[in-house]
Amino acid sequence: MSSHDTVSTSARDTADDDAAPRELTAGQAAVAGLVREGVDTVFGIPGVQTYELFESLRNEPGIEVIGARHEQACAYMALGYAQSTGRPGVFSVVPGPGVLNASAGMLTSLATSTPTVCLTSEIPTEFMGRGMGHLHEMPDQQATVSSFTKWATTVTDPAEVPGAVAEAFAQATGGRPGPSVVAIPWDVLTRKESMPPVELEPTRAHGADYDAVARAAQALAGARNPMIMVGSGARHAREGILALAETLQAPVVSLRGGRGIVPDDHPLGFSSAAGFERWADTDVLLAVGTRQELVWFRWPDTPEGLVTVNVDIDPAQQERLEPTVGLTGDSRLVVDQLLAALQDAPQRPSRHGELAGIKEKARREIAELKPHADYLAAIREVLPRDGYFVEEVSQIGFASYFALDVYDPRHFITCGYQGNLGYGFPTALGVQAAHRDSVVVSVTGDGGFMYGVQELATAVQHGLNVITVVFDNGAFGNVQADQVRIYGHGSGTELRNPDFVAMAESFGALGLRATTPEELRSAMAEAVAAKRPTVITVPMPLSLEQSPWRFIMPASRAKAAEPERD
Repeated sequence: MSSHDTVSTSARDTADDDAAPRELTAGQAAVAGLVREGVDTVFGIPGVQTYELFESLRNEPGIEVIGARHEQACAYMALGYAQSTGRPGVFSVVPGPGVLNASAGMLTSLATSTPTVCLTSEIPTEFMGRGMGHLHEMPDQQATVSSFTKWATTVTDPAEVPGAVAEAFAQATGGRPGPSVVAIPWDVLTRKESMPPVELEPTRAHGADYDAVARAAQALAGARNPMIMVGSGARHAREGILALAETLQAPVVSLRGGRGIVPDDHPLGFSSAAGFERWADTDVLLAVGTRQELVWFRWPDTPEGLVTVNVDIDPAQQERLEPTVGLTGDSRLVVDQLLAALQDAPQRPSRHGELAGIKEKARREIAELKPHADYLAAIREVLPRDGYFVEEVSQIGFASYFALDVYDPRHFITCGYQGNLGYGFPTALGVQAAHRDSVVVSVTGDGGFMYGVQELATAVQHGLNVITVVFDNGAFGNVQADQVRIYGHGSGTELRNPDFVAMAESFGALGLRATTPEELRSAMAEAVAAKRPTVITVPMPLSLEQSPWRFIMPASRAKAAEPERD
């Protein structure tokens, strides 16, 4: 076995009292490992190198295999499954070009700290490293995937497959979550070995250093205008964060991954646009499970004398962000530590009214962003409170960061800082696969939708009833807006699109059209009732005057650092 992270020393082969070692092929052992981890869905496209794996999956009734039309969709669907559930999303693609096609999804898993596991293959072991030009050969697949994953291994001994699969899940979910890869070469997959069961010692979450917690609590207790900023690493700490926010009477601000940790209809639940209105008066910032992108990138000026307390499970984040007090540990446990340390602090008077006023001011300004805010309001009105919303790299997706109310963590699905155009629709299919009875809405631009439009076939075939709203401006709109603003014209950004309604119907999906927010509201209601994969196309001419970026990149940085895609 070769890997850039060897199997954990906590892994140990353990013969169950009730089960003697079994003789299995490596493919069967890999699937047995998935069963052991509680996997119920695998997204994948088989190929000659993975026949044995897919045959083993076919013979496992507890796992549904959802086949896609492109490898990128396999990784994206696993991303959506995992981000919306907190459980690892699993996918399988062929080696070489298949892995490379899926790499954008794995890179996005890394960016969003989302646990995914890829099962792939390799060329036959006798040809590895020889450069003979075997089918799907990559010069060094192990090194390549290691560069954009958290952990990867190539297994050359069938007996090591159970341990490798167990370690892949431990790595994907332990510490800062992320993508892991297990590659089992073509010839190894079919070989049989005696496979004793494998167990891993459970990874134990830990809190932060006691003295550091005391220093942080002292700073928070003395704060005049504290702010709590949350990211995806705080999703599982939502109860403690709300209690801490009430204790401190502090707004809880999120950009993308932390949306819904404190509901937007709670007086302390702030979007990034509302949070910016409070930023200049903030004297102590408590950041929990976030890279603090708002602080070092999106918001123009750091308040003078700002004290920062950073909570993160990844110790590297303390070195990157250089907070006043760094608290390294599981966010739920550390938040509980802070609550305990603050229990004797004087009770603060309620600031709900004051903070509600700040939110209302931001809401009035956002309402002037037309038609973006009106279309998002129409979607929110029909989308059930517990429905799922998948953003996309598009004008409407950017606006959703701050103009769409979110009420629960994991219900706003994002690609994070990768900003990879076209991820949204296939990712939404993975969300729907995980939540069959929920309403899942994907918003996208016309350019991004065409990256994965073939997955309409996947949606129809597997009953993944995602509602996709395509805002059509006939261009890679955000790039074109930049080009016109800078150069006076566009270049390479104009698009000739199909009739999206007719195209949806040709796949067997429901196709609808809406030209106003009111019509979108009606179309959304029809789509929810239909319980079919649905595409709603909305013509939305590009406007240089109405841009969501004035809310995402306030004044002084907006011109220097706008995004690069649709």
